[in-house]
Amino acid sequence: MTTNSQQSQALVWEKERAAAANNAHGADNNPQLNKDAEKHSGPSRTLWGDAWNRLKQNKLAIIAACWIVFIVLVALTCDLWAPQLLGSPIEISSADTAKLSLLPPSLEHPFGTDLLGRDVLVRIIYGTRVSLAVGILATAISTAIGLVMGALAAYYGGWLDMIIMRLADIFLAFPYILFVIAMLAVIGPGFQNVFIAIGILGWPSIARVFRSAILSVQENDYISAARALGASDVRIIARHIFPNAVASIVVYATMSIGGAILTESALSFIGMGVTPPTPSWGQMINDGRAYLANAPWIMLAPGFAILSTVLSFTLLGDGLRDALDVKLKDA
Repeated sequence: MTTNSQQSQALVWEKERAAAANNAHGADNNPQLNKDAEKHSGPSRTLWGDAWNRLKQNKLAIIAACWIVFIVLVALTCDLWAPQLLGSPIEISSADTAKLSLLPPSLEHPFGTDLLGRDVLVRIIYGTRVSLAVGILATAISTAIGLVMGALAAYYGGWLDMIIMRLADIFLAFPYILFVIAMLAVIGPGFQNVFIAIGILGWPSIARVFRSAILSVQENDYISAARALGASDVRIIARHIFPNAVASIVVYATMSIGGAILTESALSFIGMGVTPPTPSWGQMINDGRAYLANAPWIMLAPGFAILSTVLSFTLLGDGLRDALDVKLKDA
């Protein structure tokens, strides 16, 4: 009985092995089965791939990104279509000022005209260039300085870390907008000076963020292994530390663009920013505040442009922060 039972069990095992072999052979010859297997096993996952999948689920961040892409395209191409489509230049002759002054919104002038008869929509479109350029260039300057200072402070530590962080504390001790105004009072207003001042004075926050990110990753085993293999400090920072700390910088830089746009608008509002006749959103609000009662469109239209743009960069930054959070990778 025992021998027959063992033989029966052996026969069952043999059939199971044959069936498994046939299934494996069929899967090798059937691409559809292979695709189904890969689908169920899951694709290879990376930080940026997972981040994009999570970002797509954030509707507000996607809407904000679409709005940012739209205004960037408008700023880049407005010379080709804005004057011809709207039929109103940024500046008009003095002879036409009286009949075009303070016209309400209409089909011909969707956002109305200002005191000098200039089309508000056209000026907002061209002002988009100024705001985006200042925001991007100022953020690029502050990010570059902040990355260098934060990397030096975190990687080398000691007295260098103390000096850089105390210097950052000195910068942060002063109200930011007053510091920028004081610097512009010395070097003078203007488009170039505005983004230089905002960029130079905006590095301490980015330096602190990058320093914290580096401190959280530099004690990992792969950093020690790179040091043991003789990798230089520059290579370790550029190839190993920076890629693992870049997520926080991307988030902060995205939000900083909106902050720089808001700062430029505030400076132009008080006459310390972009000088006329170059259109600027903050300058347009200042021009329209005297006519808020009888011509509110002069002030409200550029105000909406500032609100929507700054809010878009903030929402996109929030979405990127959630998408790049590695704690959510397996969620």
